[in-house]
Amino acid sequence: MSYVTDTLSNLLHQTAFFNLTWGNYLMILVACVFLYLAIRHDFEPLLLVPIAFGMLLVNIYPDIMARPEDMSNGVGGLLHYFYILDEWSILPSLIFMGVGAMTDFGPLIANPISFLLGAAAQLGIYVAYFLAILLGFNGKAAAAISIIGGADGPTSIFLAGKLGQTSLMGPIAVAAYSYMSLVPIIQPPIMKAFTTEKERKIKMDQLRPVSKLEKILFPIIITIVVCMILPTTAPLVGMLMLGNLFRESGVVKQLTETASNALMYIVVILLGTSVGASTSAEAFLNVSTLKIVALGLAAFAFGTFGGVMLGKLMCKISGGKINPLIGSAGVSAVPMAARVSQKVGAQADPTNFLLMHAMGPNVAGVIGTAVAAGTFMAIFGV
Repeated sequence: MSYVTDTLSNLLHQTAFFNLTWGNYLMILVACVFLYLAIRHDFEPLLLVPIAFGMLLVNIYPDIMARPEDMSNGVGGLLHYFYILDEWSILPSLIFMGVGAMTDFGPLIANPISFLLGAAAQLGIYVAYFLAILLGFNGKAAAAISIIGGADGPTSIFLAGKLGQTSLMGPIAVAAYSYMSLVPIIQPPIMKAFTTEKERKIKMDQLRPVSKLEKILFPIIITIVVCMILPTTAPLVGMLMLGNLFRESGVVKQLTETASNALMYIVVILLGTSVGASTSAEAFLNVSTLKIVALGLAAFAFGTFGGVMLGKLMCKISGGKINPLIGSAGVSAVPMAARVSQKVGAQADPTNFLLMHAMGPNVAGVIGTAVAAGTFMAIFGV
């Protein structure tokens, strides 16, 4: 009889109920909230579902992220090996290739002034950098945190890995992807606060047609120019432009399909679950994480503000031909930020169509965030 009771007792104590802390239960609750937002309210489900599920798994079974040296059999946890691909910058670079293969750079080529709007929206990155320094983070940590302001998860992960801030990678990535998902909630109040109804109703002239030659030359020229100035941006900018060259060349349709569909979704699964699994209660529930979340929100808000304010300036200089709302799309959440510009403009005038105009700053923001990351790497000699 004692054998049976001992066996049952051992089995009972092997369950997670006897091993979890209050922090684990809190993180499980947060994961469930993320799943609810993704599934019920469609808040960027491609990102939030794998991130939330990775968060759920690691807080129930921490060994799923265990390193090989911490395990008696020398074999690490499943998601640890996924996470290594984040640390090595492999998954963020592949995400960029997929984004390039999915994105039409035509609006940016047709309206090169969009580069300025994309640059202005990087204001949040530099504001957050100095705020992070004031809050006690060292230079490299502050740089890694500040990239959240570009609303670009892959770049945030890439820079954190390159600057050796792997201990902060989880909170940074979760903050970046969470704010990307919340673009439709965060941006509109800022956009409306700093623009008038008259400005929001401005209709912009139709963009000029862009030739196939221009679309083919663009990724090649951008790669040469940007990577010659900042060689450290080659993994991100290079993969972004390679994916776009697949798309625009028209001679490698199989590669375009693979990069923009199968490969892209495989990478999203690996990256999302591994990022979520980096948010164990021990690593996530601390003062530094709260600071990172707050700094990320400030960075995102200032980025939106910077884009809108330059849009207002351009509106005045152009005699009212540029709608300031497209400046908010300069944060690099593609294409969500552009859709928000369209939505806010349509609320002011249902006949207003800003989506294609907003895609120019949106794509420029992707390049701008990668350049900002490259600048930080150059500053710190990485």
